[in-house]
Amino acid sequence: MHFIIQCTDKPDSNNLRAITRKAHIDFIERHRDSIFVAGPTLTQDGEGMNGSLLVVDFPSLADANAFAASDPYAKAGLFESVIIKPWKMVLEPKY
Repeated sequence: MHFIIQCTDKPDSNNLRAITRKAHIDFIERHRDSIFVAGPTLTQDGEGMNGSLLVVDFPSLADANAFAASDPYAKAGLFESVIIKPWKMVLEPKY
């Protein structure tokens, strides 16, 4: 089942994001088979990162929650909030 994981960074956490980024990217790469799409959300000017958005495929909401909690960003306390919801694809990408 697909889920969206929408994470919002705590204010003024750019340094924490930067020092944790390599561990986060390594984590994402290890779980690539379960990730449909992933990337940071951006500030209004498009210059800074302020959160993360992932569409993942796991058997259950519990598995999606466990995945999100295991992310190095989450373990480092980067996120102010994490929202996980079931998601249904209606339109597939053209590529």
